[in-house]
Amino acid sequence: MSGAAELDLLILGDCNPDLVLADPDLEPAFGQVERLVADAQLTIGGSGAIMACAAARLGLRTAIAAVVGDDLFGRFMIDALDDRGVDTSAIVVDSALRTGLTVILARPADRAILTYAGAITALSAERVDRVLLAGARHVHVSAFFQQTALAPGLAPLLASARRAGKTTSLDPNWDPREEWDAGLRGLLPQLDLLMPNAAEVCRIAGQDDPRRAAQELAEAGPVVAAKLGEQGAIAARAGQALTAARAPSGVATVDAVGAGDAFDAGLLAGWLSGHSIEDSLALACACGTLSTRARGGTEAQPTLEEARAAVA
Repeated sequence: MSGAAELDLLILGDCNPDLVLADPDLEPAFGQVERLVADAQLTIGGSGAIMACAAARLGLRTAIAAVVGDDLFGRFMIDALDDRGVDTSAIVVDSALRTGLTVILARPADRAILTYAGAITALSAERVDRVLLAGARHVHVSAFFQQTALAPGLAPLLASARRAGKTTSLDPNWDPREEWDAGLRGLLPQLDLLMPNAAEVCRIAGQDDPRRAAQELAEAGPVVAAKLGEQGAIAARAGQALTAARAPSGVATVDAVGAGDAFDAGLLAGWLSGHSIEDSLALACACGTLSTRARGGTEAQPTLEEARAAVA
């Protein structure tokens, strides 16, 4: 799918496969010890790519701007995103780079993540397709702390988008360097929505409690929607009381990979439809929870009807 038709959502982000190795008792060991695992899958990976699939599944017209290498993994990602209705025309294929790769060691309630950055870090503001940017209603930045080439030009890009009447959002993801800034604080006034998880919001704000952390960051401008896992999510707005939403009950978790990205897509699906932050937060929790029903980040992403039914 390609072209410059008007978009609901343009994602600036990471686009790489996930190799998911899963087992209830997964415990790797060095010393040339070989262990068998119950399951292995090569799936769509990268926070931005997983979110793009979730948003398209919810009915949003979605494109992703990213960089991949001219290799097997890059072609896998473009083909897989095309199959899911995501506009891939803004993905840059750079033959000088290798596509990034993430290996996920997954247990039912936890996971370890090992990432080769490769082309993940190569997206810059100059490489973002200006035609698609002009046609998008909303601009989202995924995996901010890994987008090292994008960060220097991001503030003027987002400011320009907002002047043109677009809304903006950002999901920081984990900071591999554990410095927890990289210019993020300075970007907050240019964001309508910030979507960290509980651990990330605490580290960014330097707080121990995610509720206080979300309220502190919201004072700089954005609505801060913090994901609390099985406890649901909260939303903080400057000068207002916290909003909370619960995760739907009765959903058997198979794999939580990509649940936060499905949450992001659900939040934006509500937000861009003009729903209140309370209703959008509930929809986001439903999308994140339902996405855990199968292995991999994209296989169980819900339709809008499924998500609404879970909220109801």
